[in-house]
Formats: sequence, C-alpha cells, structure tokens
Amino acid sequence: MTDTLEQLLDTAESAIRLRGYHAVSFRELADDLGIKSASVHYYFRQKEDLGLALVERYKDRFFKTLEPREAQADGLLARVEAFCSVYRDALVGSDRICLCGMLGAESAGLPPALAASVADFFESNVKWLTDTLSEVMTEAEAQCKAVRMVATLQGAMMLASSLKNYGIFDDAAEENLRELKSL
Repeated sequence: MTDTLEQLLDTAESAIRLRGYHAVSFRELADDLGIKSASVHYYFRQKEDLGLALVERYKDRFFKTLEPREAQADGLLARVEAFCSVYRDALVGSDRICLCGMLGAESAGLPPALAASVADFFESNVKWLTDTLSEVMTEAEAQCKAVRMVATLQGAMMLASSLKNYGIFDDAAEENLRELKSL
C-alpha cells in the first residue's frame, strides 16, 4: 500500500470513529492530508468504497491481532480474555469507540453494502466467540452468550470513551469473564 493510501485510511478511520460516517467528507480528508480532493477520488471513487476498505482493514487487523494472543492463551478463559483485550487495545489506542461500533450505530443510513460489511464484522466476532464457548456449553447457549458479550463490549467501549474512564470497559469485560469462570 502506498504511504498516501495508508495515511488516507488512517485519517478516515480516526475521523469516522470520532464523528461518524456522514460527518466525514473527501474534502476534509484531503485537507487533513494536504492533498487535493481529486487525490482521494483516485483511491476511492465514492465514499462507500472508502467505507468498505476501512471495514475490511479493521476486521482484518482485529483478527490478525487476536490470532497470536489466542495461540498463546492456555484454555478457554484465556482465549476469551485475549478477545476482550483486542477490544480494549482498540479503545485505549485511540480513545475512541470501535469503527464498526460507530458505523453500526449509523447502519440504517449507510449504503447497503457498507451496512452488510459492518454486520459481517459483528457476525465474525459472534462466530469466533460462539465457536470458543461451544467447548463448554451448547451451541445455542454459546451463541446467546457470544451476542451478549459483543454487545456488552461495544457498549462498554462507548461509555468508557464518553466518560473518559477505561475502568468501565475493564469492569464490563471482567464481568463477562467472571460468568465464564463459573462454568
């Protein structure tokens, strides 16, 4: 990837995580990078294309970050802790909510392909947790717990960011893990 493209994606991700998809324009991104708006269009014909590239990159990074942590984890609880740590790192590293959390809140107004890509991110998170939790509970129970865990982590990110208190996220993640310890 070119440096300009990487900088553009980083700038767009940061802006969307802060203000939302509809509050970000190609002109603003170009101004932030000191390039012409036409240069943004060189990489992305339309804003939807940029959004799709961002979600794909975000999902890819999420699971690439999780992979080695999962490999080093000893047991189910440690694997779920690793999953929660990827969420925490995303929050602490940017002091912003998850890109897909922000886009998910806007999903009713997003282009259909982008909304579907965001949904795929969440479905992949739920599937990973469901597969992991299925070791100690039925698949239906695991899926229910996985959905609750992802919703809790997303909500905790939002509150922790809004209230400038990472302890809120830590407490929510710990509560999810405490429930698993009793299994």
